[in-house]
Amino acid sequence: MSGDRGSQGFISRYVFSLDHRVIGLQYLLTAMAMAIVGGLLALLVRVQIAWPDHDYTWISKILPGGFDGGVMKPEFYAALFTMHGTIMIFFVLSAALIGGFGNYLIPLQVGARDMAFPRLNALSYWIYAVSSVVILASFFAPSGPAASGWTAYPPLSALKGAIPGSNLGQDLWLVAMALFIVSFTLGGLNFLATIMAMRRPGLSMLGLPLFTWSMFFVAILGLLAFPSLTAASIMLLLDRHAGSSFFLPAGVVLSGDLVPGGGGSPILWQHLFWFLGHPEVYILMLPSLGITSDLFTVFTGRRVFGYKSMVIAMALISGMSFLVWGHHMFVSGMSPFLGSAFAITTTLIAVPSGIKVFNWIASLWNRPLRLSTPMLWALGIFSLFVTGGLSGIWLGQTQVDIQLHDTAFVVAHFHIIMAGAALFGVFAGVHYWFPLFFGRMMSERLGIAHFLTTFVFYYATFFPMHLAGIRGQIRRVYDPYQYEYLQPLAAMNGFITWAAIALAVSQLLFFWNFFTSLRGGARAGVNPWGAASLEWTEGEPEGPAEPEALNPVVER
Repeated sequence: MSGDRGSQGFISRYVFSLDHRVIGLQYLLTAMAMAIVGGLLALLVRVQIAWPDHDYTWISKILPGGFDGGVMKPEFYAALFTMHGTIMIFFVLSAALIGGFGNYLIPLQVGARDMAFPRLNALSYWIYAVSSVVILASFFAPSGPAASGWTAYPPLSALKGAIPGSNLGQDLWLVAMALFIVSFTLGGLNFLATIMAMRRPGLSMLGLPLFTWSMFFVAILGLLAFPSLTAASIMLLLDRHAGSSFFLPAGVVLSGDLVPGGGGSPILWQHLFWFLGHPEVYILMLPSLGITSDLFTVFTGRRVFGYKSMVIAMALISGMSFLVWGHHMFVSGMSPFLGSAFAITTTLIAVPSGIKVFNWIASLWNRPLRLSTPMLWALGIFSLFVTGGLSGIWLGQTQVDIQLHDTAFVVAHFHIIMAGAALFGVFAGVHYWFPLFFGRMMSERLGIAHFLTTFVFYYATFFPMHLAGIRGQIRRVYDPYQYEYLQPLAAMNGFITWAAIALAVSQLLFFWNFFTSLRGGARAGVNPWGAASLEWTEGEPEGPAEPEALNPVVER
């Protein structure tokens, strides 16, 4: 550790701390703040889709640059879904699950006193914090934030005059993403070094909790996948400011003028982006799957069924995630033979996913279940993983995906399988490890109410989008009802939006429960859930305080 904590002041102990637990909580709390921003952006997107011509004069007074006479501007709508996706995927879910839980728990679960490189660990958080400030600062850019989608496809992202958000806002987006990648890389190296080199004597890799295994694979995925986006971002910045044409084809006309240069390919950006983009799906999902397996162990009283096969399944999912990126590009004009290859690999990745599902079923079969709040969230993850996985089989097939590409069906799929499973993993982890973090229990009554309302309204929000997508509703369209064939979907979109509003309101239960429990929650015992993993054997939990080294016996 960093030394005697008693001699540390508030700043060195809680702000510029080297303690992995403080750093983990810093990640978690920052991600919670970013989630509020991302959630509000999502509500504005849904409101626009449901009632595109409505006069929102009261909102326009708060956001005057995004509205004209009380009606939302199309370019502002594009900025909303761009920044919502970017903030939620990278700055909320990745930060909370990996930076938050990973930093706090990995040293405790392997029996180490801290991360292998504490200063590098602190640096990774502060780079993430700066990247969060940069992405938020883009909202104050003169021409507005980036508006080319969270995928930043050229030429919208490459030409500074393409749309208002293509100017300074897009530059800030690229800088923020570059900083985030640096932060993730530093953290991933630290995770691997800690897991491989700092395990307690007698603790083998096959004795680790499945959450730690998930962090191990996530670190590898990030180190191998993020460099492609780093390179692509540098190339895009050169296209924007140095006259290169990596992603700009010849013959592009902007506002009546021929764009100089050319010879590049926008499809190259898609390949580089999705080489990261699909592993990023599993970067978000694997921690939630690991949490689910460990919670099934705790709340059924027996080790999860097929532990070794669960590890193998995670390894296969991680490796195969680098072989499926092309299914995001079936309509890009790629060779049908290449499309068929990606369809096959996409189908095959369902095999290790199925292993996890059937092992979970066996883990729950004929066992007494303690339906405490963390277990409810784990069951919710199970439900979302199966539901989203089934719709993913459709989208993995070329013939079907061509019809459903860029429709609301795709929005439903990835919000259930990726965003939903990851979000439920955050809630499961917070409720389960809150006693370890702060020495107090969260309210079970509020926790169960939060789970039930979130579970119901989450499905009410995203499941109907499958039907809207099958009926042809296009995503990222400012006013879907300009198309006559989509006008009958107005009632469905209104229902979805009201469900989304109810989903957002239900999150107030979580924030109230979280912050009131910090001081008013019941005192937690040493091991309130009766868990067997090492993080619960460090004595009476006192939040970020220094634990006593008890050298527990490793049993598995």
